[in-house]
Amino acid sequence: MLEESKYYFNKAAEVLELQTLGRKILETPFRVVKVEIVTDADDGTFNHHIGFRVQHDNSRGPMKGGLRYHPSVDEYEAEALASLMTWKTAVVNIPYGGAKGGVNCDPEKLSEKELHDITRTFVGHIKEVIGPKLDIPAPDVNTNAKIMGWIMDEYSQHYGFSPGVVTGKPLHLFGSEGREEATGRGVMIALEHALKDKKMSFEGLRVAVQGFGNVGSHASRLIAEKGAKIVAVGDHKGGVQNPEGLDVEKLGEWVKKNRTVAGFDGGDAFESTEVLTWDCDVLIPAALGGVLTKENAKDVRAKIVVEAANGPTTPEADEIFFKKDILVIPDILANAGGVTVSYFEWAQNIQQFRWELERIKNELYQTMTKAYNDVADIAKSKNVDMRTAAFVLGIGRVARATMSRTHMSSAQFDEY
Repeated sequence: MLEESKYYFNKAAEVLELQTLGRKILETPFRVVKVEIVTDADDGTFNHHIGFRVQHDNSRGPMKGGLRYHPSVDEYEAEALASLMTWKTAVVNIPYGGAKGGVNCDPEKLSEKELHDITRTFVGHIKEVIGPKLDIPAPDVNTNAKIMGWIMDEYSQHYGFSPGVVTGKPLHLFGSEGREEATGRGVMIALEHALKDKKMSFEGLRVAVQGFGNVGSHASRLIAEKGAKIVAVGDHKGGVQNPEGLDVEKLGEWVKKNRTVAGFDGGDAFESTEVLTWDCDVLIPAALGGVLTKENAKDVRAKIVVEAANGPTTPEADEIFFKKDILVIPDILANAGGVTVSYFEWAQNIQQFRWELERIKNELYQTMTKAYNDVADIAKSKNVDMRTAAFVLGIGRVARATMSRTHMSSAQFDEY
C-alpha cells in the first residue's frame, strides 16, 4: 500500500510541478511511534503485541486518523494510510493533518478483557504524543465506539477530562449524532453527484457492494432509500444476490446475528469474489484494500466505482478503469464522510455543546458537495481522472499551508 500511495502522490506532484525537495518534505512523516505492548492473558500467560502510530503532517491542524486492530498492521501500512488521511482531510478542507496506527493483533482470538487491557496499555505508551490539539485517533478496522471510550478514559486519567482526545465515541460518552453512519452517508452523497455527472439517477440503479460492515451496510441502506437496488453483497465468508434488490434492513439484522451475509435467505448464494465483476451500474468496494487489480479490472462491468474502503484499487486497475471510461470516485473523497463527522464530534467536544442530528447531516452534505465539486472542477480543467484531481487538491492545500508557515513562497498553490 505504501508504494501505491507514493505512486498516486507522484502522479499528482507532476501536475502540481512539485520539485524533488518539496515532494520529500510533504511525503516524510512528522513522527513514527512504535511501542511494545505486554499484557496479562486470560490463561495466566502473557499477550505480546506491537503498536504503531504514524503522524504524517500537522501543517493544517492536529493530526487525525484511525486505529486498527489487525494482524496486517505494521509501520509501512500505517505510513501509507496516514499520508492518505493528510490528503483526505485537505480535500474536504477540515483543519486536520493525517495520522494512522493500531495494534498488530487478531481481535477474534482475544477476549474483551484482553482487548481492554491492550488498549489501555497502548494508550499509556503513546499518551504524550496524542491529545485534542495534537493527534486525535478514531475507529478503524476491528475497533469501535466502545474501544474509543476506553481510550478517552485512559487518557483522561492522566490529563483530566478530555473527550476531544478521540472521536467515534459512544453517544453517551460525548460522541456525536450521525457518526456511526457518517462514512456510508458520505459515500451516498458522493455517488449522488457522480450520478448527476453521468446523467443517471438512483431510481432503479443496480448496486453491488463488497463488504457489509459499518460502512457497507449504512451506504447500502441510504442508497436503497433513494430508490436504488442493492443486487449483490459479498463478504469474507460468502455472497448473496437478488436481481430485484436485497432487503437491506433484513440483511443488516442477519449480519448482526451471524457476522456474515452468507446464509441469508433473502437471495441466492454466490462466490463472494464474484461481486467485484457483478453485472451492475455501481460497484462499492467497502472491505479491505487492494481488491481491484489488473487481473480483475478488465472484467468489472460497473459504470461507476465508489471507493468506500481505503485503497481498494491498485494503480494498474486504475489505468484500466480510466481507459474503459469507468468513473472512479477515490477513497480520499468518497469515504471522507467519516472524518468529516469526526471533526464535528471534536468541535462539539471542544465547545462542550451538542449539535442536533439534522445540523450534522446538513453540514456533511455541504462539505461533501463542495469537496466533490472542487475535485470535479480540477479533473476537468487539468484533464485528469478524479483520483489524480483529488490528490492535486489535497496536496496543493497542504503544500500551501506548509510553505506559508515558512519563508517559502506558496504562490503556485494559491488556487487550491
